[in-house]
Amino acid sequence: MILELADIRVHPGQEAAFEQAIEQGLKSVISHAKGFKSAKVNRGVESPQRFVLQILWETLEDHTVAFRGGPAFAQWRAIVGPFFAAPPVVEHFELVSKL
Repeated sequence: MILELADIRVHPGQEAAFEQAIEQGLKSVISHAKGFKSAKVNRGVESPQRFVLQILWETLEDHTVAFRGGPAFAQWRAIVGPFFAAPPVVEHFELVSKL
C-alpha cells in the first residue's frame, strides 16, 4: 500500500468552492482509478487555504504510471487545478507502523 500525500494551496476566498470541487473530483475521477483504495482531505486550521490530500493506492505505479499517465489525470486537473495558488507538493510514503 502506498500513501500519496499532496500539500495543496488554493487561492484565498476559494476554499469553499475548492472543497466542493475536490469532492467531485474524488468521486467522479479518482475513485475509479486502477489501484485506488481510499482518500481523505483535511483543511488547515491556521492556514485555511492549505489542504492535505491523502490517497491510498495499491502500488506506486497505480498512481505514477496508470493514473498520472492516463486520460483521467487531465480530467482531475480540470476539476481541481483552477483553484491551485501554486503547484501541489506530492510525495509517496510506505507504512512503517500502525496502532
